[in-house]
Amino acid sequence: MPKASASDGVQLYFDEAGRGTPIVFVHEFGGNHWSWEPQMNFFSRRHRCVTYAARGFPPSDIPDSVDAYSQAIAADDIIAVMDAAGIETAHLVGLSMGGFAVLHAGLRHPGRVRSITAAGAGYGAEKAHEDYFKGISEQVAANFETKGAPAFSKIYAEGASRVQFQDKDPRGWQLFADRLGQHDSRGAANTMRGVQMRRPSLYDLEDEFRAMATPLLVVVGDEDDHCLQPGFFLKRTVPASGLAVLPKTGHTLNLEEPMLFNQILAEFLAQVESGRWGPRDPRANPAEIMRTR
Repeated sequence: MPKASASDGVQLYFDEAGRGTPIVFVHEFGGNHWSWEPQMNFFSRRHRCVTYAARGFPPSDIPDSVDAYSQAIAADDIIAVMDAAGIETAHLVGLSMGGFAVLHAGLRHPGRVRSITAAGAGYGAEKAHEDYFKGISEQVAANFETKGAPAFSKIYAEGASRVQFQDKDPRGWQLFADRLGQHDSRGAANTMRGVQMRRPSLYDLEDEFRAMATPLLVVVGDEDDHCLQPGFFLKRTVPASGLAVLPKTGHTLNLEEPMLFNQILAEFLAQVESGRWGPRDPRANPAEIMRTR
């Protein structure tokens, strides 16, 4: 079982498949390293694919202190996994919590990142909902502690942006829910308090994002309401960015619509590798509606 050592000694389990230009997949709070199986299977035909269990998620270590969890630490853990795997640069693909992590890794370690795909990244970013998000996150953490993951997963898995997956693919959703029920309750609570509740809003990082040169693909579902506006913000702010909105889709993008997600991601990676994914053409002035002269 390969493991990477984080800067504080925490051991992070990782898995890999395939050969070629590396891709590192970073999972969401509600998932784990198994959440990327449709992508590991597909992209390992042409790429070296790596995924890992974030700290607090078995079989990685589960630090006792909430201070061992933060957004900066989550970003640096990606680099620790790359170091352990002998990867100098990689395309980073993250969903939700993982989407925030890959964005921050791009800001903190730009020389190690070939491209960023941030899917479903937005919860807690909206300034109008910051206080509500922190409060509801504390409730989620407390529920994992008091009810335990097996019981609380049945509630969490039927959230407003999860039922789309359940409606389309009951079998796939049930597997997701069963794996959610296997979360370590303490690790989940610590992750919610240390990472989710404390991370800065994307809007507070506007200057950093405007200076970001790394190619960025933003993917959101049109029924993942609290990720839509942050997705538009990233598209309008990061120079070399593109936005894909998946119709009738919720939060669990890569599992809910695996074929569509893989197609969009494959095209993005191909354009990046060929040098065709650059900043927006300056002639495409968003203030212009129709050209008259």
